[in-house]
Amino acid sequence: QVQLAESGGGLVQAGGSLRLSCAASGGTFSSYGMGWFRQAPGKAREFVADITWNGGSTYYVDSVKGRFTISRDNAKNTVYLQMIRLNPEDTAVYYCAARGRLGGSWSYWGQGTQVTVSS
Repeated sequence: QVQLAESGGGLVQAGGSLRLSCAASGGTFSSYGMGWFRQAPGKAREFVADITWNGGSTYYVDSVKGRFTISRDNAKNTVYLQMIRLNPEDTAVYYCAARGRLGGSWSYWGQGTQVTVSS
């Protein structure tokens, strides 16, 4: 069973930047597609970005395009989410998720890291 652990969240002012990390263990990291989701209080969890198992393709929700970048380092079993020009609407708990390289449902989830953006 793969385990995921997010880190890098914190409090930043609007316009600032953060880089989130998700470290994987217990599985073959290079076999997994990886994604980031977020959930604000009182709202449903939403998709943010994902990256294929080999890093060859990425996809972003419209609200973060041009501001967020997902990347991965398979040698370090880690996926990243670089976030720039943050705004208060980005405030949420950010979750890392994994799925098989063929896609499908997200099978594994981290416990989340809090991102708070002040105005």
